[in-house]
Amino acid sequence: MAKEAFIERSWVEVDLAAFRANLRALKAKMGAEQGFIQIVKADAYGHGAPEIARISLSEGAVALGVANPEEGKLLRVQGFKEPILILSPSLPCEIPGILDHELWPTLSDTDFARELDHACAERDIRAKVSLKMDSGMHRSGVLADGFTELLATLDKLPNLELQSVFSHFAASESDPDFSQAQEKEFLAILKKHKVKVPWIHLANSAAVVNGFGKSLPLCRLGILSFGIYTHPSQKEKIDLKPVMTFKSTVAQLKEIPAGATVGYNRSWKATRPTRYAVIPVGYADGYDFLLSNRGTVALKGTLCSVIGRVSMDMICLDVTDAGRVEIGDEVVLLGNSAEEMRAENLAAAYSGSAYELLCQVGRRAKRYYYDGQRLVTSSPLSRREFVSSDYPDSKLNQIIKAAISQRVNSEEMGDLISRDILRVFFFNKDREILYRRDFRHHISFSDSGDPHFWRAATTLSFSKTLQNDYFTVACANSVEALKAYFKRRDVEYRWLMDSNFELSPEVFSLSSVRIDGIELETKLHFRNACMEIRCSHPRLRDLVGHEVLFEIDTLTLYPRNSHQLSVFITELTHGVKISFSHPAELEPIECVPIFAGQNKYPRVSTGKTTITVSTKAEEWVFPKSGVVFAY
Repeated sequence: MAKEAFIERSWVEVDLAAFRANLRALKAKMGAEQGFIQIVKADAYGHGAPEIARISLSEGAVALGVANPEEGKLLRVQGFKEPILILSPSLPCEIPGILDHELWPTLSDTDFARELDHACAERDIRAKVSLKMDSGMHRSGVLADGFTELLATLDKLPNLELQSVFSHFAASESDPDFSQAQEKEFLAILKKHKVKVPWIHLANSAAVVNGFGKSLPLCRLGILSFGIYTHPSQKEKIDLKPVMTFKSTVAQLKEIPAGATVGYNRSWKATRPTRYAVIPVGYADGYDFLLSNRGTVALKGTLCSVIGRVSMDMICLDVTDAGRVEIGDEVVLLGNSAEEMRAENLAAAYSGSAYELLCQVGRRAKRYYYDGQRLVTSSPLSRREFVSSDYPDSKLNQIIKAAISQRVNSEEMGDLISRDILRVFFFNKDREILYRRDFRHHISFSDSGDPHFWRAATTLSFSKTLQNDYFTVACANSVEALKAYFKRRDVEYRWLMDSNFELSPEVFSLSSVRIDGIELETKLHFRNACMEIRCSHPRLRDLVGHEVLFEIDTLTLYPRNSHQLSVFITELTHGVKISFSHPAELEPIECVPIFAGQNKYPRVSTGKTTITVSTKAEEWVFPKSGVVFAY
């Protein structure tokens, strides 16, 4: 899609080609064998963490850096599998999220390290961690004496794996002597303790430009990669292009005489007849209040001054000398090629920070991502990605209904479909959806020695999260009796016998039942006109909450005078294979799949005496799907 003009209250354009060019310029300044970590904290300085992360990784970034576990979680939700380092200290209450999403926390004290190790032990996992040394910035990190103690503590914590050691320059863009002293101290401490870890990093973007930290394996690229200079001297050393442009439109045009004032507290007074434009952006949109009577905005190539105070939702521009101006004209609030519009120069107008300005820009603005002139993608007004676990079930139900209604363009249909989904999956209750994976069910008929019955041997296997330290197999000779067992979460296998049978182990039995290869103990109960077989083992307690492999083999009798065999899927299932091996005398056999899900027409293959119905491993199959073999 070609670049086009937008007429909105405000929007942000992110130039991915400029970002890529900045990365390459910075990489040219790095050490010959040096890799980099891309810093994407604060939504990649307001640019959009997922989009910036994708470009960075394609340019060789080995990891992503964030400020807290929540930022790391959002990247994981977006599908990023690469290492994610939490650069700031974490809190004990954040440990579950850190482990859930396999983030790398930074250690600065022994107490947190011990709590993290204990949490890992409870889950029987190991966590990769970073250790931060304070080499002179005196913010976060551990000083030299504490570094020694923390290293010694880590040696005694078997569940923590030290992967990264780093420090941070305090003034690498402006104080070379202090930066050299920091680097010297950091390297001396590493040498003293013979620290050997895969990742050691010290240099930030400014340090890369000034040649510090080049001997270390990694560096961290942040603000400069977004085209923002942090010191005037950098302009002579590297050419950087602003990545973000913040735009709005003219909403109203007015004229006032000399002596009239504009805005709250009458802070600006016209010295001549003045024409001015009202722009629908204010400090709530991230246009800083301190730009009141100081800011500069580009309008059709002309730089116009902000007059009056910046309001919550509006600013005013003096357009007296801007030529022809119309409602709907585009204005540039930050970015583009004009020096005055660079974030660092706008921030300098009020002695502010370009970091802050970027992070707060466009809070209510949609973002458009371009690669050159081509629109690649866009993101909604809210920059926060949807994370289902953050919402209660009632809210999720509303979201499901609203999404389906919009998709089918009918609120009535959306309501009906969403209700049916909840009914099928949850049996009209708020219950967690558990699903099976790699479901394989094989039924084999052979001679039983009785002219009225076939010997039916079934082999069932699937993977699923184990919910309890036992499960149940149920067998009944009536649909009504078996129906209750479809609502019980502890029942993993159900078999409907012919109504002429009296239930007994002679007509239905488990020949083998295993979980992850553990042969289970079985105990038979007769209850509610049904056989219940409880399958358990003491070792299952350690497997609860983990995905395990179920294997259930049964032996039973099947009437010869029946002319069909039916197999049904009772749970949401990921990948299905159902096969029926039969005596030749049953031919011809008609196979009738009844599937709902991603593929309504599963593959049917026929061998000499076997018919197989299967889906691809990645295809979802909905409950109540199944197959009928008619003969």
